[in-house]
Formats: sequence, structure tokens, C-alpha cells
Amino acid sequence: MIAFTPEQEEFRRTVARFVDAEVVPQAAAIDERGEFPRELFTRVGAQGWLGLRYPEKYGGADADMVTYCLFVEELARGSLSLAASAAMQSLMGTYFVYKHGSEALRAKYLVPALRGDLVATFALTEPNAGSDVANIATRAERRGDRWVLRGTKTWVTSAPVADVLTVAAKTSGGRGLNSIALFLVDRGTMGGVTLGKPIDKIAVRASVTGEIVLEDVEVPAEHLLGGETGGVATINSILAEIRIMTAALSVGLMRAAYDAARVYARERMAFRKPIGEHQAIGFKLADMLTSLQAAALMTYQVAARLDAGRPIGREAAMAKLFASEAAVRVTDEAARVFGSYGLATEYPVQRYFRDARFLLPGGGTSEILRLVIGRELDWDRGAAFA
Repeated sequence: MIAFTPEQEEFRRTVARFVDAEVVPQAAAIDERGEFPRELFTRVGAQGWLGLRYPEKYGGADADMVTYCLFVEELARGSLSLAASAAMQSLMGTYFVYKHGSEALRAKYLVPALRGDLVATFALTEPNAGSDVANIATRAERRGDRWVLRGTKTWVTSAPVADVLTVAAKTSGGRGLNSIALFLVDRGTMGGVTLGKPIDKIAVRASVTGEIVLEDVEVPAEHLLGGETGGVATINSILAEIRIMTAALSVGLMRAAYDAARVYARERMAFRKPIGEHQAIGFKLADMLTSLQAAALMTYQVAARLDAGRPIGREAAMAKLFASEAAVRVTDEAARVFGSYGLATEYPVQRYFRDARFLLPGGGTSEILRLVIGRELDWDRGAAFA
């Protein structure tokens, strides 16, 4: 059983009321338009939820990871597009300036981003460097008191609307991880940042995505976030949280899909009774609910382990792997419950089916996660759960 504190339960109810009143009614429309939901995004920021994981002095809430997962899960239940944009903003897009930026940079970028006044993102992936981070080609060259960035980033969340980006670049030539550094790039004040090809997706369509081209972008030295060679370690320091967050997104999407299928199975009649009373459909719902419950248990157990300060590298990888793959299965089964109507845009289940694919690559593909889990097997002990 997952045990939440009374404060966490009340927080979930607060977010759920917001989602039901403001997000669910707009979810289909923002998906159809494929536009960044700025108004909803700003409303999320106004609630203070983008700063859940940050100190109060910056407008945050000093919340634990369990509370953050409750927020992410509920938002994903309403719109995975909005949840993906908010997750980028509240974690990867702002973490690095908080962790390594000066107080001046935090005041200028972190504080307004946590209010939702600025859109922040993280630019790591390149056309030839995804899971293989060592193959990053974007270069940063030191010129006096500035760094000059040159390269192309792709699959950048919120690229068309981002005000500020944390960019991973190499400070020396050649393949490898040792020379990767992180730079804070302000699109409003630094020339040479242009939007490349937009990426039109079948999933999370309102979480806009695209390429960012950096052409001799001059970045002040104080915008180097961390050391000239510490980028990979900095990214890895938040990787477990990214994977737990993605698992929570998966749980939220599964809840939406299961609930839609459950309601439809109770209302749709076939052979003089609701289709949910037929064993073929009842078994589907049983399997869906079992997968949902298992994913939720894994997600919140590892979130609680993180809050307790325990090692979670392997556990976070397992939670993300299981939850994201389960989301693909559950949304597929939900669409099958609807029969032909699973293809109809009048029902949200087709959106859940499409959106589930988005969860697979984030935080590491299933193949990479299996490598991570396999490397951390304890060959001298059996399974231990605590």
C-alpha cells in the first residue's frame, strides 16, 4: 500500500481539482492545435507548482519527491502535453542554474521561470548524439571573458517558445565525456540562436519540440554552469529524478486511460449487457488495473527512497522502465476496449494511445535502462525489497 501524509493527500486533491476544472476541458483542443498551452502553463506557474522542488527563497516550496510525483501524475492525467512542458520547466530546465548558477543568475532566470514567466528548457540531444552522449558535436570555445557556442541541438522540448536554454557542449575536441560542460543561453539577449526544423509529433502535440541552431553564440563566462569538464556528472546527478518523474507521468496517463475504458465498458451494451460484464473485456480491465497499481507502487516507493536519502540508481531505472512500458500496454488495451471508437477523435483514448509513445525515450530508452539495471545486478545476493 502507498501511504501518503495528510498534507500530500490534500495537495493531490488540490491539483486534481485544478486539472478537472481547467486542464481536462482544454486537453483535446490544445492537442488538436499542436500549440504550446501558454495560458495553462502560466496558470500552473501561478499555483507555485513549477517550484515544488526548490527552496522557498526562490519562490519554491521545498517539497519532497513524493509530493512532486503527485503533481506530475495528476497533471498527466489531464494532459500529458501540459505535464511534459511543466516537467521540463520544473526539473531539467531550471535545475542546472539553481545548482551551479550565481545568485544573480538565479534572480534573473530561476525565480521568473518558477513563476512561469519565462520558459526554460534543456538542450542535450543532437542529430548524431542521443543515448550516446559522448558523441556530442556542439563546441564551446573560450574567447577572453566569453564562450562561443556552435552546433545544432534537436528534440528540444519547448524549443519554439523557450526563453532560456541550458546547452550541453564540448570545451575541447574529440569524442568523450570528460570535456562536456553546461551553458545558460538567453535567447533574448544572445545573438546567433535560431529555431531550426520544428518536429511535428503524433504524441504530446502541445508540448512543442524542435531543433535549436547555435551559430557563434557568445555566452558570458558566468553563464558556465559548473566546471569546464563537469557537465556529465551534473546531468547524472538529476538523472534518477528525471526517471522517477517520467514514471509518475506514466502513472497519470495510465489512470486516464483506465478510467476512460472503465466508464465506456460500463455504458457500452453488447448482447444485452454492458461489455465490461463480458469476460473478454473484464480481463482487459483487470490487467490494466494490475499494471497501473504495480507502476504506482514502484514509482512512489522509489520516490520515498530518494526522499530518505537512499541509493536509487537501479530502482529509478526499473520504475521508469516498467511504468513507461506499462503505459504503452494499458493505453493500447484501453483503445481496444473502445473497439472502432478507439480511433475516433471524439474520445480521448486515441490521444492516450498516441501520447504513451512519448514516455519511452525520456530519461533513457528501455534498452538503455535494461543496460543500467543489468550493470547493477548483485551477483552474490538474491532479490531484496525494502
